[in-house]
Amino acid sequence: MAGADVEKLNNLRSAVSGLTQISENEKSGFINLVSRYLSGEAQHVEWSKIQTPTDKIVVPYDTLSAVPEDAAQTKSLLDKLVVLKLNGGLGTTMGCTGPKSVIEVRNGLTFLDLIVQQIESLNKKYGCSVPLLLMNSFNTHEDTQKIVEKYSGSNIEIHTFNQSQYPRLVVDEFLPLPSKGETGKDGWYPPGHGDVFPSLMNSGKLEALLSQGKEYVFVANSDNLGAVVDLKILNHLVQNKNEYCMEVTPKTLADVKGGTLISYDGKVQLLEIAQVPDEHVNEFKSIEKFKIFNTNNLWVNLNAIKRLVQADALKMEIIPNPKEVNGVKVLQLETAAGAAIKFFDNAIGINVPRSRFLPVKASSDLLLVQSDLYTEKDGYVIRNPARADPANPSIELGPEFKKVGDFLKRFKSIPSIIELDSLKVSGDVWFGSSVVLKGKVVVAAKSGEKLEIPDGTVLENKEVHGAGDI
Repeated sequence: MAGADVEKLNNLRSAVSGLTQISENEKSGFINLVSRYLSGEAQHVEWSKIQTPTDKIVVPYDTLSAVPEDAAQTKSLLDKLVVLKLNGGLGTTMGCTGPKSVIEVRNGLTFLDLIVQQIESLNKKYGCSVPLLLMNSFNTHEDTQKIVEKYSGSNIEIHTFNQSQYPRLVVDEFLPLPSKGETGKDGWYPPGHGDVFPSLMNSGKLEALLSQGKEYVFVANSDNLGAVVDLKILNHLVQNKNEYCMEVTPKTLADVKGGTLISYDGKVQLLEIAQVPDEHVNEFKSIEKFKIFNTNNLWVNLNAIKRLVQADALKMEIIPNPKEVNGVKVLQLETAAGAAIKFFDNAIGINVPRSRFLPVKASSDLLLVQSDLYTEKDGYVIRNPARADPANPSIELGPEFKKVGDFLKRFKSIPSIIELDSLKVSGDVWFGSSVVLKGKVVVAAKSGEKLEIPDGTVLENKEVHGAGDI
């Protein structure tokens, strides 16, 4: 590290030591991250060394052995498991103020309701006790605590813990924003989900789970409705002693920026678009060469997490995330949990069906999961077998539909889209009830005009710009 950087780090260290809002663990974790960033250890991938992983490293889902039929064996398998949902995100991109996991997804049920129901039905069916852990951030902690109270009567243990809280870095002076007088929440950030491993340890949850005989944690984003417990995967990991497993799924054109698994220096590794040299970005995005992407459904051995966190061995790639807070340029340094794959022994990917990746990132995704394309039972959102096309329709809704509240107001009921290929909606459009959409549909209201689609309308391969086109 250059002399100037050493001085920068020392000044930062003394400023951080004066921050009373965070723990010693958080302070040292933050300084550790910044010093790694300054030493420029960002790994550049040598393109020529990248190899496509074999089926041994990225195992095809349909080659996994069947789960033991004996209920007692299944129960002992599930008794090794903990489910952890990443619950640090706010629903701000969808116009909501609280945790994203409390957005209503279907039949008045939120993401969290569905997750709790899934685990409850599993516990009931096999007589096991799979606990649910929620990793919150300081942004979602208080709200989540209140929400979790409503499940107190359910047969499921719910634990919450917070991920680290790190100060945003003022770019010009390289000092923490909170020590520059930003005392509110804006001075801080949660450092990405790569932080799940040290936070699990620092919260004391890891020790508690190990003492209960738990062995594996299934980590997934709380907004991925496809991320349900899969016994075949758990069984495979236990049988083969895999310390880490990343679920990957075939790329479509919508996923070209997603990270992919490669073989590199004899190890399996996650390759993210940020690590790709500029001249290879188009190759990275091609679905011919890199056919799979990371769903962020991860299965990890708890003892291995303990070993690696204690040895401070999880040095995941740092993702610099520049932001602006009240006109001040700041930097957030983050890490991703998927990048940890290369530090675990006997790590693998499993190439799973697309149904295990059903994220709700925008109101267009909400339209899919609220429609007749899916049904819901026991918290599981299941695709309607009546749709012949394995791919979902592509849906683009204009900014008028961006906020969940506005989205819900503009549909009297969600249209039938079983036979829809694509939908594009723009302008001031309102849908009546029992509308059916088929093939390729474009609904574009003229500027300044309100366009209402009457109840019961069927639109098939149509472009609608005004009432006369219906």
